[in-house]
Amino acid sequence: MAYYADEGPADGPVVLLLHGQPSWSYLYRKMIPVLADAGYRVIAMDHLGMGRSDKPTEVGSYSFLNHYDRLERFVEELGLREINLFVQDWGSLIGLRLAGLRPELFARIAVGDGSLPLIPEGLEPFPVDIEDPDEPKDLPSMFGDIPVQQPPFYDGCDLLLPSTGNFGAWIEFSLTSSNFRASEVIEALTWFDMPSDEEAAYDAPFPSRIYMGGPRTFPSLVNQLGGLNDEAWEGLMSFERPFLTLWASNDPGNLGQCATQQALIDAIPGAVGQPHDRLPEASHFLQDDQGEEIARRLVDFYASENGLLACGEIDDSTRPAGVGHEILQFVGPGNIIVWLSGQITQEEFDAIELPPGWFKNNPLEVQMDGSQFFRSPDATTDGPLTMQEHFGHVWMHGATIVEAQMPLDDDALLTGSRVQKFHEVRYNACREVEFIISPGGESYVRASRDTGRPRENSNLPRGWKQFTYVPPEELILQLPTPTLVIRTDIEDSFQGPIAELDFSPMVVDLSRGDQ
Repeated sequence: MAYYADEGPADGPVVLLLHGQPSWSYLYRKMIPVLADAGYRVIAMDHLGMGRSDKPTEVGSYSFLNHYDRLERFVEELGLREINLFVQDWGSLIGLRLAGLRPELFARIAVGDGSLPLIPEGLEPFPVDIEDPDEPKDLPSMFGDIPVQQPPFYDGCDLLLPSTGNFGAWIEFSLTSSNFRASEVIEALTWFDMPSDEEAAYDAPFPSRIYMGGPRTFPSLVNQLGGLNDEAWEGLMSFERPFLTLWASNDPGNLGQCATQQALIDAIPGAVGQPHDRLPEASHFLQDDQGEEIARRLVDFYASENGLLACGEIDDSTRPAGVGHEILQFVGPGNIIVWLSGQITQEEFDAIELPPGWFKNNPLEVQMDGSQFFRSPDATTDGPLTMQEHFGHVWMHGATIVEAQMPLDDDALLTGSRVQKFHEVRYNACREVEFIISPGGESYVRASRDTGRPRENSNLPRGWKQFTYVPPEELILQLPTPTLVIRTDIEDSFQGPIAELDFSPMVVDLSRGDQ
């Protein structure tokens, strides 16, 4: 049996809330009243083995697809349509899979500290060798060093301390530790000290270890994801209804990284122009730390006609600065494969040691608000990008450099590389978008710039011009195949030419060759 809370007017627009591990619908106790009072029918479902839902005692009763199928049946049996969704943690893996495969069910989607990971078929990212998961072990707590009032883990998007996370150890601890308690995990991964009665409420569904099959098995299900989410991810990459990300500013895990949030913003069309944010005084279980604030923001988001802010309300300075990472595989002249990752951390990237024939590109600060690759360069039809594991991480084959480092002017201020890719970029309405214009009038849009650049403005050679354009509505640009990627003297990346734009009558000459 699936338990679910059902609050608010029965005929109101539906809000569906999905929790993760090791919590249950109690996590949404601060959000449900705000949403219900705003006129929504609020449904918060407990996953199998969690909260008040059925709790099979056999570890083998739990699988990722079982959780997914159960959610899909739940939505169908209740006849839920035009769903306003909010998901977090494992609720995002299950809920975003449904949204990707059944997008017609959803009016709007909001995500907090979650993702839909793509893992190549056949790969187990965190293999563990546990002979008998039902044999309890006296393992030390993984959270004993985190005080009840959480310390700051970030300076902006940079972790203040090296990550000590080991997901394989978390799998083993969850499955086998006799000391695993839901309340300890949630207390450690919330910003504020949690009262003892609330800790007891998180533990209440699990009076003894025999009832904990659900929370114990969830982490290990990551090893079942190989090849499962490609189709769902393609569906999300075509989701044009409003898509919002609200992140905790102090979640030290992989799901809390700026890069994880930015990967969703960049990939999903409906994310363009939304009021994405990272909430202060909030950690992984952000619903507990900032539930009322999240609910108030969701009321505004769900109630808006199209989910978009008016131009005067858009503040690009609050948009998380996405950072992308690339490694280059030199196959031969005219064949340098570009492998992309939007989820690897800077620490993980720095730790990679590359053999001869491989190179690291400088980390790139993404300048566009959305991006979509329709296929890998060697593919003949649109579809999922080629994914491969290299050096312990999964990478996407997004581009191939066919001609590298061509000088474009006599002063060596600009260099160009011709890149084979099938790439569309998007920019918010009412934001400043930077272009450079060639002496022949061709327009190139700024797509990225190296992190740690020495200054803001590029020096341009004589005859080249720079132009700032503020689009009145969402700007979608299809880059040509191949694309000329121009690098300026401060490592800004301008790409094009953009055939459909001609700014030559509008630009001010900012060339510096005669200064």
